[in-house]
Amino acid sequence: MPLSAVIVDDEQLARDELAYLLKDLDDVSIVAQGKNGVEAVNLIREHNPDLVFLDVQMPGLDGFGVIKKLLDRKVPLPKIVFATAFDQYAVKAFEVNAVDYLLKPFDKKRVAQSVRKARAKLESTNSSNDRLETLVRMLESQKPQSSKILIKAVGRLFLVDQKDICYASIEDGVITVVTSGPTGMEGQSNCRTLEELLDSLDPNLFWRAHRSYLVNINRIKEVVPWFKSSYQLRMDDKKQTEIPVSRAQTRRLRELFGL
Repeated sequence: MPLSAVIVDDEQLARDELAYLLKDLDDVSIVAQGKNGVEAVNLIREHNPDLVFLDVQMPGLDGFGVIKKLLDRKVPLPKIVFATAFDQYAVKAFEVNAVDYLLKPFDKKRVAQSVRKARAKLESTNSSNDRLETLVRMLESQKPQSSKILIKAVGRLFLVDQKDICYASIEDGVITVVTSGPTGMEGQSNCRTLEELLDSLDPNLFWRAHRSYLVNINRIKEVVPWFKSSYQLRMDDKKQTEIPVSRAQTRRLRELFGL
């Protein structure tokens, strides 16, 4: 029986190249492809594949984040082959922990070797999930958190510091990011959901105050009492935007500021 496989990579060319190499192997059947971490989680839950070729570096929810989210949601893990263009420290960790990896650009023989390793593990009675979980937790703790977020504005791409982000909102599937201060700017994120954006932000700084809004806690200028024991947040952007706090998050607001 061929192994069912899912390919996830944010680069179309990388997905095409890997799919092309795998089609030469009778041992693999590609059941789905995804272009980001959120799609990876959904595709793995939907198809329950034997094997996933997972890019390490993806915007928003990266490869490590995908595994962490699957573990947190108690989703049975397929065999994982990580793909990476660099991250030598991660490569060494994969070798020690018997988790396979592929370096870009892909090599035909190396891809075939990864498939053989995956089949051998599937046929083994010893589960490697515990080791994989330990590895992912270790890499998460070692991985430097990026302090920059990419946004598109006035036809250009800008890298902004997380601490300068005031809030983000979503409307009609488009995420708008607003920065603070007199020189603040407004642009669009390439993330598809606020959940995906939140995964790339510092959880100690950012809070989902409403289903349509993420706010930087340090950029809240005023908490405004509103109707029926609800609240709004006045932010410190140029427009002093007022953001609603959902009823579900009112308790969290009180905890944050001792209301």
